[in-house]
Amino acid sequence: MKIYAPWERAFNRVATPFEEFIHAQTTTGLILMLMTIVALVLANSPFAEAYLHLFHTKIDIFVGEYGVSKTIHHWINDGLMAIFFFIIGLEIKREILVGELSNIKVATLPILAAIGGMALPALIYMGINSGGEGANGWGIPMATDIAFAISALVLLGNRVSNSLVTFLVALAIVDDLGAVVVIALFYTEQINFLPLIFSFASFFILVAFNRFGIHVILPYFIVGSIMWLFMLESGVHATIAGVIAAMAIPSKPKYSPVDFTEYAKEKLNDYDKYPVATDHMMHEKQKAILQNVKDKIDALNSPASRLEHSLHLPVSLIVIPLFALANAGISIDFSSAYETAMQSVSLGIIAGLVLGKVLGIAGVSWLAIKMGIAKLPENSTMNQIFGVAFLGGIGFTMSIFIADLAFAGNEALIFQAKIGILAASLFAGLFGFMWLRYVAKPSNK
Repeated sequence: MKIYAPWERAFNRVATPFEEFIHAQTTTGLILMLMTIVALVLANSPFAEAYLHLFHTKIDIFVGEYGVSKTIHHWINDGLMAIFFFIIGLEIKREILVGELSNIKVATLPILAAIGGMALPALIYMGINSGGEGANGWGIPMATDIAFAISALVLLGNRVSNSLVTFLVALAIVDDLGAVVVIALFYTEQINFLPLIFSFASFFILVAFNRFGIHVILPYFIVGSIMWLFMLESGVHATIAGVIAAMAIPSKPKYSPVDFTEYAKEKLNDYDKYPVATDHMMHEKQKAILQNVKDKIDALNSPASRLEHSLHLPVSLIVIPLFALANAGISIDFSSAYETAMQSVSLGIIAGLVLGKVLGIAGVSWLAIKMGIAKLPENSTMNQIFGVAFLGGIGFTMSIFIADLAFAGNEALIFQAKIGILAASLFAGLFGFMWLRYVAKPSNK
């Protein structure tokens, strides 16, 4: 009888890549919530000045005459967030190749719902801010925070079906893709074409690595970092380099499962030929055989799969929490909070993330189902889609990111935007959760 340490059973469970993804997003959501609270407390405490001063401290990295000089805030938003966008790129690629977006029949509903959930919030925001100084912020309410939204859905447990969780994941992935396109096309102020050309040349080198069958990650890291530097100098937001680089990472393993099976059988037969040493220690040849099998197992996973698996934890525990700490800390004067929320920018974001997301996601889903273009996720109801549409109104991470780009240099508008994002995300998350918990009944099918 085997005796397990308390944590050992958890490590022995076999999780699919999708289950690992859900777990990672749930972890991110919970930590993100904690760091948001910490940022808000610091920004409204006696330590507020020190908190702001810390993130405006400059860090310079130079090699000779060439280098980069940025504040800690910019290093987080332009540098670390490029890793976050790299993960988004890997997730988008996986979903298109082998995930929910690979089957057009299954993907139709979340794709249409995501498009509606991006278009309606932008139109509502523009209806409120058209011609005003905040008009450029129309992209802010388009985004859904996948980590917060999935965390809320997972906390509901058996009250929601797996297919409904899958629907939200696919919707949020399409939403992320839309946000990346919006950032690249509409939130680039001035383009320096020479660095941009060098950046795309770096991308083609990455593609060449892929085509020539290079599965070692280091060359992709080196050239990808160079591409990020050129993108930073080009004027196009540097985080886009993360998404583009992800598209070039090989998604096919070096060896097929059949080849591995034959190889493993042969090596394990060799392993059994050697006698066991004293005290149950392995023979040196056996250690070498196991190392060869391990190397083969590593090669059986594609570089894209290995990177997605290895980067989820540092992104969840370091990148996203630092982003929240650097960006969510706003000093709130509660006596004028209502007045700020009624400003056109805040109001446009609140209306876009709450009303726009619900009309866009639930409304377009209802129309698509009624017209026979798509069908409800298995064991789900339209009532539940309505609740999920509210969770889609949690805009936090990407919305704050776009707000900083849309209103760069205008602290007053950024403040209004963040108030709107926090208020809308809090209401949408709580209402969506309560609706799915107490109102929307699971399908009995």
